[in-house]
Amino acid sequence: MTDLKNPKWIWIKGWLFLLMGIAAATLVLLESPSFRNALYLTVAIWAFCRFYYFAFYVIQHYVDPGFRFSGLHSFVRHVLHKRTSGR
Repeated sequence: MTDLKNPKWIWIKGWLFLLMGIAAATLVLLESPSFRNALYLTVAIWAFCRFYYFAFYVIQHYVDPGFRFSGLHSFVRHVLHKRTSGR
């Protein structure tokens, strides 16, 4: 599979991710509506977003500027390789 390069489709893909997230969060809260579940869901979403930022911005700009990750799988492989190689 090739990289997505058409700006129109990149925007569509981004908005679809947002809609999927809203739909999933809505379904979770409809199934079990409570302030506590809404709070847990909010914290989980925030934490996953921060981890994504950490994996793709902090690591590339401050820890290992020479490496470019292509996805979370690439990030995990890189971390595991560093641990096994002792770097």
